[in-house]
Amino acid sequence: MKIYTGRGDEGMTDLRDMSRVSKASPRIESYGTVDELNSVVGRIRPSGYDDIDEKLAAVQNHLHIIQADFANPDREDEDAPRVTDEHVEDLEDWMDAYDDELEPLESFILPGGSDAGSKLHHARSVCRRAERRAVAFSADTEDVNEDAIAYLNRLSDALFVWARVVNQREGIPEESPEY
Repeated sequence: MKIYTGRGDEGMTDLRDMSRVSKASPRIESYGTVDELNSVVGRIRPSGYDDIDEKLAAVQNHLHIIQADFANPDREDEDAPRVTDEHVEDLEDWMDAYDDELEPLESFILPGGSDAGSKLHHARSVCRRAERRAVAFSADTEDVNEDAIAYLNRLSDALFVWARVVNQREGIPEESPEY
């Protein structure tokens, strides 16, 4: 199978149903940013912590599902991959478990720390952009899986928690901004 087809040379791409859309459409921008997020998450693994890596592997699969979901204009397609509220609940459960490991947050913190911690903070900021793109896409069409948008919102929080956990485990103190 060839990697290139030439079908996108004029700025159009295929969706799951084989309809053609501009590569600049909010749909493509949305799932393209989720793809970028998935790549950033992939750069974190291995983080040095098997428990974190296990969660990140699951997240990468979920992000791939969101990409497929956003690439599908047919909301009635029962065989199409979908992120559900159960995926969102998984993130919440994971965060609650890790939160027990952390001191309560009393102020904003600067992103950074260890290599893995910094990469998790970077992933969090890309996740926020992916969420903004998904919200813009949902404003463009009503056929967007709201669970996918909720997942991206919750994922940015989870990435923040994991960044804090990794930095704490590595003995790197959090820094607050000075105003």
